[in-house]
Amino acid sequence: MKKIFLLGLALLSMQWAFSQKEVTVKKKDRKRDVLLQTNYGDIILRLSDSTPLHRDNFIKLVKSGYYDSVLFHRVINRFMIQAGDGDSKNAQAGKPLGNGGPGYTVPAEFRPSLFHQKGVLAAARQGDDVNPQKASSGSQFYIVQGKTFTDNGLDSVETYRLKRKIPAEQREVYKTIGGTPHLDQNYTIFGKVVKGLDVVDKIAVVPTSKAEDRDRPLQDVRIIKAKLIKRKKY
Repeated sequence: MKKIFLLGLALLSMQWAFSQKEVTVKKKDRKRDVLLQTNYGDIILRLSDSTPLHRDNFIKLVKSGYYDSVLFHRVINRFMIQAGDGDSKNAQAGKPLGNGGPGYTVPAEFRPSLFHQKGVLAAARQGDDVNPQKASSGSQFYIVQGKTFTDNGLDSVETYRLKRKIPAEQREVYKTIGGTPHLDQNYTIFGKVVKGLDVVDKIAVVPTSKAEDRDRPLQDVRIIKAKLIKRKKY
């Protein structure tokens, strides 16, 4: 993925970092799901206990209202939908987005058992050239839509992108459900969609810009409200 996040040094970012200290994560918060109410429908996310730094950071941001009114500012069909740029809340049409955030990063938490199948929630980040530790953006995230692969396609990903073998059980998922295998172990996965994949699909196909604000939806796709909700079986 191309560069998506620059550290914010403006006064607003410093004020945000200060306000974050007032938001705490309670034990019961970690047993709840996250509801993203968008103008295209609801998406329910379940956060992973395997990535506690990202889990708790996301909960803090949700509880503080950071994601309320944020746009999905980067949408690529058969790849992913991306949001979390705080500067997008009141952004004018045509403005390039993707550099906003709370002014900090989160250390990478790669887990071999977590891979980029369709519907996973993962953290965006700066590119390796300026971010060799692969630390995550403090707020920007993406939800994988992806595509299905053939064995030959996965062989190519192993040879030219990952430089390693994809486990057999993960290959089967990529061949049936789909995803973005070339991102595995390079971007931290910290949750998944448990309800609302149809909404992800609807957002993924909206018309997007080919101008300076490339891949930004021509009509705003907005997270109206993000909140913690009681966990249910889906």
